[in-house]
Amino acid sequence: MDPHPTPEPTTAPAHRTRSAEPGDTNVPAPPPGGPSAPDPSWGASAVSPSPSSGAARHGHPVPPVPSRSRARRLLAPVGAVAGVAAAFAYVGAVDPNEPGHYPVCPLFRLTGLYCPGCGGLRSAHAFAHGDLPTALGANALAVVGYGVFAVVAVLWLVRAYRGVPTRLAVPPVWWWGIGTVLALFTLVRNLPLGSALVP
Repeated sequence: MDPHPTPEPTTAPAHRTRSAEPGDTNVPAPPPGGPSAPDPSWGASAVSPSPSSGAARHGHPVPPVPSRSRARRLLAPVGAVAGVAAAFAYVGAVDPNEPGHYPVCPLFRLTGLYCPGCGGLRSAHAFAHGDLPTALGANALAVVGYGVFAVVAVLWLVRAYRGVPTRLAVPPVWWWGIGTVLALFTLVRNLPLGSALVP
């Protein structure tokens, strides 16, 4: 018996590297039963879907964004117009030319000066009865305000009917302009040359 037996050759395991041919490098053999090439769609599957498609991926339709009905959109402008119409109806029914129905302007009572709103109720009363010259004579600036409100109300109603968002933002320069007009109107109607503006 040979005291130094020669070991028998064993079969190389499947995961051993194959010998490289000239010009090649050792490439590890693929595991048994595994794919021979990487899946080209692996990179695409790693991308997370958008949150909006989560319900659709699970077989549920994505609910649409709820929109307000036309009746709810018209509620605010119609309510504003109805409130102003009710105020005109009350002033038209209760004559401000008769004393005791409405309070006296505190500025006029204390100083005898006409404020920008003096004569506004008499102007509204005449305007409600269709007497435009008397309304202008009582307070011409108030009549201009009626017209501005009418234009804004119509635009508001049309945009609400069509579902267009309405945002009333008045720039600061407009507020300064309105304040200047009110101050000039007050000054002129308290001067002798502005007697036509006195209610």
